[in-house]
Amino acid sequence: MSFEDALRETEDGIVIDVEVTPGSKKICIPSGYNPWRKRIEVKLSENARKGKANEQLVEKFASLFGLNESEISITNGQKSTKKSVLLKGVGYPRAVSVLKDGLKGQES
Repeated sequence: MSFEDALRETEDGIVIDVEVTPGSKKICIPSGYNPWRKRIEVKLSENARKGKANEQLVEKFASLFGLNESEISITNGQKSTKKSVLLKGVGYPRAVSVLKDGLKGQES
């Protein structure tokens, strides 16, 4: 199975299903792919308190895709490690390309 199973195209943009590990030593987006859960794995340094990890998730996705933070929203899983993130205005091919480059760096 491919990491592309974690992506869904909508009329607003692309939804990426992620599995977040808060409180990690290093920030890593993406850090891998979980084929059983069909989710992109993400490691964040912020702990899951008072929305800090969610804020960092949005900030890092904005940086990764060159978007404003206002163009990114968590559509599902606000208080869960399993989340769905909407990236407004991002097409499927661009999302695949950016994530593929990020995951390629994790193989070594």
